[in-house]
Amino acid sequence: MTSELSEARELFESGDSQGSMRVLRSAADRLPPAEVAPLLAGLARGAGFEDLAQASTALAARPGDAERLYDYGYACVERGIDAVAVPALREALRLVQAPPAAAVRTGLFRRRAKPQAAPQLGLRKVLLELVSALEGCERHGEALAVLREHDERLGDWPDRYLTVYNALMDGRIPLAREVFGAMSAPEGIWVGPGQRVGRMLERAAELPPVDGRDLRGWHYVLTGGLLTTLSPHGFEQGMTGRWAYLQDDFGHCHHGLERLRAVLAATGRAPDSVALLADRGSRALGLAAARLLGVPAAPFQPGTPGTPGALVVAYDLNECDPAVVAQLNERAEGQLLFEHATCWTDPPAVTADVSTLLGQIVNAPWEPGLQFGEDGEPAEAGPDRRSAEELAEAILAAAPEAPEGDGGTPADPDAVLTAFAARAVGWPAAGPRDRVRSAGPVRSSRFA
Repeated sequence: MTSELSEARELFESGDSQGSMRVLRSAADRLPPAEVAPLLAGLARGAGFEDLAQASTALAARPGDAERLYDYGYACVERGIDAVAVPALREALRLVQAPPAAAVRTGLFRRRAKPQAAPQLGLRKVLLELVSALEGCERHGEALAVLREHDERLGDWPDRYLTVYNALMDGRIPLAREVFGAMSAPEGIWVGPGQRVGRMLERAAELPPVDGRDLRGWHYVLTGGLLTTLSPHGFEQGMTGRWAYLQDDFGHCHHGLERLRAVLAATGRAPDSVALLADRGSRALGLAAARLLGVPAAPFQPGTPGTPGALVVAYDLNECDPAVVAQLNERAEGQLLFEHATCWTDPPAVTADVSTLLGQIVNAPWEPGLQFGEDGEPAEAGPDRRSAEELAEAILAAAPEAPEGDGGTPADPDAVLTAFAARAVGWPAAGPRDRVRSAGPVRSSRFA
């Protein structure tokens, strides 16, 4: 038993199931699936995942069986532990494409073939599940490699569509364009995904990202949204413009609204009203935006087609009513969606047209958290219980300043942002604005 597996088992036996799973996720590629399976069965039963428990127990009983490796990997993917699924599905793929076993001598004149592991399990079925697991880990380069290796066995939909998608997420625009251009027209459920990657390729042709660290450029290609600020911390150490954690403040909220106003001016967009979402943070930011833009504000009306020309304002879409957010997937004519704090590790159900920042954990100014006094000393602060109207006043009263950083992030003055926005002729994006689950080619460090 490896040290990682021993550690995971000890954590499980001590009652720390989450810690045990974190170890299994991080060490999955170094651990034989059949050795992990008994522990995973116990973890699964504790979580009430009987399907995963049964698949794990079955694999432990017959470690070299391709069908059981596949079932185990499939159950892992279904339960959101893609990293644990990957080595099992890789082994299943190896087994299903292995040459027939040589015959073995059973007597003086008789020979018989060794039984095959799982002759009924097709390569394509295993391959696509492996690709799904790799995508779930955002290991798009590996997913692309395995798809290209078996390209002659693939069809266009969804197989080569996955090649295009993973090529884009890995920053391989020419390859994505080449494969997509040779594919047949999508039909049925694949029309939407086909149009989606087609729009990504159009944006990539219109405004190609500068390099693999061009966060704003890649955000636009993949989501169709405009990112107005970059984190000033840790750019060279792996954050590349994203936040891992941010204690937000009123000045930063005001700065985000000023950057929004600059984008609207650069693109010739003039919203005629602000639609207010119901949560206190979004309402406060929306009221402040209406004041700053000099337009009226009114509550967003769920169940209606939407108000043409309205700007919908959210502080964090993940904190909004999911039923309301779902109605923003397809915008009304001229309607725009602005989100201040967009989570990049758990993207919201819809993609905003404009985002101030990409963060993993963002603590709003009115939430309890660590605050810094005038002397620069940190202190725990309680929640700010003022009304949305009072918070809006506080936002507008604060100096519109971005957080100070370490000086390592490339300069990003208003002129750089507005020049980019003016060149984004495909903005605002057309069609449904589904979430993009992957961080894409620009990698950033994150909390486990």
